[in-house]
Amino acid sequence: MTLAKLIGTFLGVGYIRPAPGTWGSLAALPYGWLLHVIGGLPLLLVGIVVGFLKGWWATAQMTKGSDDHDPSEIVVDEVIGQWIALIPLSYAAGSMGISILNMWPGWIAAFILFRLFDITKPWIIGWADRRGDALGVMLDDVIAGVFAAIGVVVLAALFHGVM
Repeated sequence: MTLAKLIGTFLGVGYIRPAPGTWGSLAALPYGWLLHVIGGLPLLLVGIVVGFLKGWWATAQMTKGSDDHDPSEIVVDEVIGQWIALIPLSYAAGSMGISILNMWPGWIAAFILFRLFDITKPWIIGWADRRGDALGVMLDDVIAGVFAAIGVVVLAALFHGVM
């Protein structure tokens, strides 16, 4: 397997059927946890940036000369989007000095919200997806991750009576 395929399929997770995007999002969770445990929010953010750049490159390599700009086996975009959805949890755990696993309802919300936004592609998420290029493949999931992260914050505020 080429380096581009290893990155693009997130070590082969993208070949799992059915619903490879969902499998990619699930596979992202333990790696997001590991990044947080090793280096907190700063390392998670570095992982997102580095993963985005490598994912963009891998997606461009895997789709070069193809009519399909977003093959289902490419799931690195889901990994990055899912990590973005975890940012509020990493921030809160780090700032409060608690285990990020204690926020398990937030993990479930981050996963469900990210998948919801990634699958339905509302508003600018759909615009990014319609770009038809490797950057669009990555961007639609980045934006879906941002929307999911905002949703996690709103749900946490509602749950804790802040709003």
